[in-house]
Amino acid sequence: MRNFLKEFQAFISKGNVMDLAVAVIIGAAFSNIVNSLVKDIVNPILGVLVGRPDFTNLFVVLKPVEGYTGPQTYEALVKAGATVFGYGAFLTAVVQFLLLAFVIFWLIKVVTTIRKRLEAEAAKLLKAEEEKKAAAPAPAPAPTPEDVVLLREIRDLLKSSAASNAEVKAAVEKLQQK
Repeated sequence: MRNFLKEFQAFISKGNVMDLAVAVIIGAAFSNIVNSLVKDIVNPILGVLVGRPDFTNLFVVLKPVEGYTGPQTYEALVKAGATVFGYGAFLTAVVQFLLLAFVIFWLIKVVTTIRKRLEAEAAKLLKAEEEKKAAAPAPAPAPTPEDVVLLREIRDLLKSSAASNAEVKAAVEKLQQK
């Protein structure tokens, strides 16, 4: 059981799962905003144009309830047991979906545009930095240490046939003094 809990904790604490949880919460809140936009703004405007402000009461009764004399609204007829084809609620859901898709489209478009601009600016700055580095003079090589210079002299003396033992000994003694 402990192993299962550890695996579950590792799964939950992964970044993707946490990002998904945040997205679901924000999506639910955003859905409420879109629902309010449709119910309180879009439907009344469409209602003025079409002649009906409330689409939820657009329906056709397919099979009425015998003896029903109550209100002829969608909710009341459904509660009474009538078979009702409620296309108004469907139209409202379609409008909500289209508005949500439209808002998400623009949100992604804005984020993509901003990302492209930032990437272009970063590339421009990187290129300017590389050009600056290329234009700068190459650093002078570090001076060769004195003992390396002495070893080279000894090597050269040993290669030349004109060198005497005294010259080689003097160079070796000089190196040993370092």
